[in-house]
Amino acid sequence: MNPDWLNKRNSWVFTLACIAAAAVVLLSEGSYWQATATLRELGQVQLERMNAWKLTEGMLNAETGQRGYLLTGKKEFLQPYVAGLKQVSDAFPTLDRDHDDNAEATLLLGRMHRSSDIKLAELAQTISAFDRGEAEAAIKIVNDGSGNQAMDELRAEIVELQGLSTQETASNRDDIYRTLNFSRIGMTVLSLLSLVGIFLYLRQSRVIMAHQENLKNAIQHERDGLEIEVSHRTLQLTELTQHLQTAREDERNRLARNLHDELGALLTSAKLDAARIRSRLTGIAPEALERLAHLVETLNSSIAMGRRIIEDLRPSTLSNLGLIATLEILTQEFSDQSGIEVYCTLEEVKLSASAELMVYRLVQEAITNITKYAQAKQVWVSMTATAGQVEMLVRDDGVGFDSQTIRGGAYGLLGMRFRVEAEGGNLNLQSSPGRGTSLMAVIPESAAA
Repeated sequence: MNPDWLNKRNSWVFTLACIAAAAVVLLSEGSYWQATATLRELGQVQLERMNAWKLTEGMLNAETGQRGYLLTGKKEFLQPYVAGLKQVSDAFPTLDRDHDDNAEATLLLGRMHRSSDIKLAELAQTISAFDRGEAEAAIKIVNDGSGNQAMDELRAEIVELQGLSTQETASNRDDIYRTLNFSRIGMTVLSLLSLVGIFLYLRQSRVIMAHQENLKNAIQHERDGLEIEVSHRTLQLTELTQHLQTAREDERNRLARNLHDELGALLTSAKLDAARIRSRLTGIAPEALERLAHLVETLNSSIAMGRRIIEDLRPSTLSNLGLIATLEILTQEFSDQSGIEVYCTLEEVKLSASAELMVYRLVQEAITNITKYAQAKQVWVSMTATAGQVEMLVRDDGVGFDSQTIRGGAYGLLGMRFRVEAEGGNLNLQSSPGRGTSLMAVIPESAAA
């Protein structure tokens, strides 16, 4: 299959999908904002109707308070009158502001102002006449009928204003219907276009998926071959590394045995010869005796150095005294040489000879690192057995380091980790700057030990 053809088809389908998505968004947003504006106008119409109702209520309250006062003469009956005046004064500014863009409504509001002024003037005149003690004059003003006529005209004008609001409501409702119908038709057309686009996309997807499946099978086949090759190489490297470790220990053991047997024998023989010579020169040559004494001291130092080298290569105490005694000697010598306090807690465990040697090398490497880098004052060494697992812990209170950024050349740690894993265990290193370092190895106990 031609990749250029696939790219062209992808570009065409993607462009069509973008156009359809943009059209859907524009249509949806346009319908939403138009419907929102219409609903906002409907809400405004409802507010206008409510203000007209408040105006009517205010006029009725004012008239009710005036009639109650005229009948009883009690001032408390004027409270509805005062409240009605406030309702009227609050309602008119709002109505004027709501209809300032409608000429017909503005003319109607002007008539409403005049009608309400006539009615309110009539109410004020009757109350004023009654306050002056001219009750008959007040009754005469009421019976005159001019106030009732103004009130009737105001009611008719309010009804006419509400009719204008009703017409506006109907117009807004029709706008909403038209918007919904347009949106429905537009969404139907876009949905059909989207279905066509989806159909084309599915056709193309099947072709692309078949092509990708072929590529996937080819890549998987190559990957399987590479994984097999990597596994084979890894196994070879693991076996080679384990062989090198074993060979290294065997070489150390052979070298230690040769040093013990040959170099030890030579040094011991030389020391015995020096002792014989010294016994024959006693009292004859004092200077020669002094030289022989220095020679004997040198031989003793050489023998001691040979023993230390032999112990470093292959600790004889491990075979003769056991793991615990060997670790105690190792940590005690480390404490004596470095001046660092070492606290040992060692329990009897069941380990094979190779595992015991691994534990010894682990502790040896750990205290070597402590001597070089830790700047520690105290070291804790513990060995315990729990649920068939041996836990070997070496911890210090030194400067520590960031265990997440161990440098690539830290082969000592890598070597320790490999030794532990070769015995079926795992190694855990925890450290942070200023908090010391903790090295723990967990090894399964050996039933054959």
